[in-house]
Amino acid sequence: MDWTHYRFRSLWSLAAPLDDVYGALADVERYPRWWPQVREVTRVDELSGVVRIRSVLPYDLVFTARAVRRDRAAGVLEIAMTGDVDGWARWTLAAGGPGTLARYDQEVRVTKPLLRRLAVPGRPAFRANHALMMRAGRRGLVAHLGGNREAV
Repeated sequence: MDWTHYRFRSLWSLAAPLDDVYGALADVERYPRWWPQVREVTRVDELSGVVRIRSVLPYDLVFTARAVRRDRAAGVLEIAMTGDVDGWARWTLAAGGPGTLARYDQEVRVTKPLLRRLAVPGRPAFRANHALMMRAGRRGLVAHLGGNREAV
């Protein structure tokens, strides 16, 4: 088993129209306004930017995100990631009841030296750190999309 390899999946049920959710998730430069752990996004060019994230644990992850698929009709946003993590991440959106179901899939290999050295003993903490980040992101997106509108 490669202890530096991670697969994540999160499902967010949101009480907002699919088009609004897609627009918010496609506007990566504004993530720091509503997703506390996304500390900084710096555009490099039309398709890429440098992202700095930090959740509960005391380390930053910095990577270049490059758009590989932006398909509004299919509800898909996908990036390739290189830097402290190498891999990909994808949002897949679908109408879900009165709102939108957003599925986040990510597959990465950690390249940051400290996290590689701590791969085995730190794995449970790293996974929990990611889960906390995703939970905060969902709360932030709900607030961003609809003020105080609750998720379904």
